[in-house]
Amino acid sequence: MRQAGRYLPEYNEVKKLHDFFTVCRTPELACEVTMQPIRRYSGLLDASIIFSDILVVPQAMGLEVQMLDKQGPHFPDPIRTAEKAMELANKEVDVKKELGYVYEAITLTRHTLAGQVPLIGFAGAPWTLLAYMVEGGGSRIFRFVKTFIYQNKKEALALLDRITTVCIDYLAQQVVAGAQLLQIFDSWAGELSQADFAVYSLPFLKRISQELPKKLEALGVEVVPLTVFAKGAWWALEELAESGYSVVGLDWTHDPQQARRRVAGKVTVQGNLDPNVLYGGKEVITKYVKDMMESFGAGDEGRKKYIVNLGHGITQWVDPEDMKHFLEEVHRFGKQMPE
Repeated sequence: MRQAGRYLPEYNEVKKLHDFFTVCRTPELACEVTMQPIRRYSGLLDASIIFSDILVVPQAMGLEVQMLDKQGPHFPDPIRTAEKAMELANKEVDVKKELGYVYEAITLTRHTLAGQVPLIGFAGAPWTLLAYMVEGGGSRIFRFVKTFIYQNKKEALALLDRITTVCIDYLAQQVVAGAQLLQIFDSWAGELSQADFAVYSLPFLKRISQELPKKLEALGVEVVPLTVFAKGAWWALEELAESGYSVVGLDWTHDPQQARRRVAGKVTVQGNLDPNVLYGGKEVITKYVKDMMESFGAGDEGRKKYIVNLGHGITQWVDPEDMKHFLEEVHRFGKQMPE
């Protein structure tokens, strides 16, 4: 999940001088911010994730996206009509041209890491990107995107298909640039009913997992592991485990033991500590880490199919020392557990 961010004082120093998307679009700054948690938590993190944002894809497709202070992402001119949706659905996107700064940042960061840990690339899932593009930002009730998909199903599916194509091209070029794993964030998956998830999200997640490896082979680069994270879609776990991904990320609403039984060893599971546990103090963090790792069965043969992680990104008020304690406890309990 997200490693860098406003909980780090060194990140806030960078943000004093540069706005959010300037950091994303400047390879040297994106590299610096990506490296900050790796330096601060030296030896405690097993991977690094490139600093960027899922909304660079809508930007590449021609939509303006602003990151407003204390408000978050904002689309001044969101998609609200079938006509505009089809205009974007029929638009070809040159990801090399539009998102070249991401690839430069990945290559620079890969060299800067110098083999310390692998580098993860990522993209937003098509449904989540569509939700942002129609809502015009974050939402609690998703009024506009729900209205849109119910009144304009054909156009919604056409646009989701185009977003998926752009994501596949975007992710492939991340691997060309040096990304060694890829993660797909479906942050708003849980806002769909199970029936609607089967129409507006899962088919496009599957398209990515099926077509991306072929794209990578055609480009002559190594096929890398793929992780899917569908926040809130606990009822779709079995389907996600069979959707072609190597890893399924779990949010904190999953019971670890049940999740392991439900995936039946088909995939590696990743998660799933509630990020807010990091506000509980060191004793609470220790307890929850121990319980989580034992519940996932990290001490049995299944430990090879478990990645310790938070159930979502780190929030801005977390004390960096409490984050460090979380990581140290993961290592401590990991060493104590039998092979």
